[in-house]
Amino acid sequence: MTMAIILAAVLGGAFGFGADRLAARWPVHEDGSVRGMDWRTVAVVVGGAASFALLAGRWSDPLDLAVLGIYVAALIVLLATDLDQKLLPDLITFPLMAYALLVLVLELNPVLGGKSQVLIADGDLTAVLAAIAAPALLAITDRIFRGALGMGDLKLAVSLGLMFGLSQLFVGFLLGTIAFAVIVLALVLTQRVSLKTAVPFGPALIAAGVLAAVVEL
Repeated sequence: MTMAIILAAVLGGAFGFGADRLAARWPVHEDGSVRGMDWRTVAVVVGGAASFALLAGRWSDPLDLAVLGIYVAALIVLLATDLDQKLLPDLITFPLMAYALLVLVLELNPVLGGKSQVLIADGDLTAVLAAIAAPALLAITDRIFRGALGMGDLKLAVSLGLMFGLSQLFVGFLLGTIAFAVIVLALVLTQRVSLKTAVPFGPALIAAGVLAAVVEL
């Protein structure tokens, strides 16, 4: 198990590096520039390594790892694009919604399959409710606090709800928000960003998704 986790971390780090280099080029920057490696590269590499390692530590069945690994890999690419351009491309968020719905219908999702949810017993029902409630709650709170939530965040929230259900996603949101706040604070203290810097909310949602995939209730 330890070796599997180490190998997963190495694979995740390599994937994260590739995602960062992709995001430096795609979607194409308005000025046609290609960003060099910087703190965002480190963040995506570490995020990829940690995400894959957590998956390997939580799940052992190859099919479960494949189903969740595909979703988490897409989240890592979204992390890279959001950190680079504050953008969650439709080319990824729309297919993620379809993918989450497909694995739900086919009962391939190990997070929901055969598992009683804390809030609602039926996994399919709680996933559909979460797909509606998560983006709605984000939109309402964004309007109240006059935030800068984008449509990409709401689209991602739909697939997160379908993928993880109410209770699992709630825990993921809670832990993800805390982790995101700690990281932002570290970036401010190291002067990578300032208090006036517009920080994308996507990384918090992505962290919530990864944590929802590995936290056992």
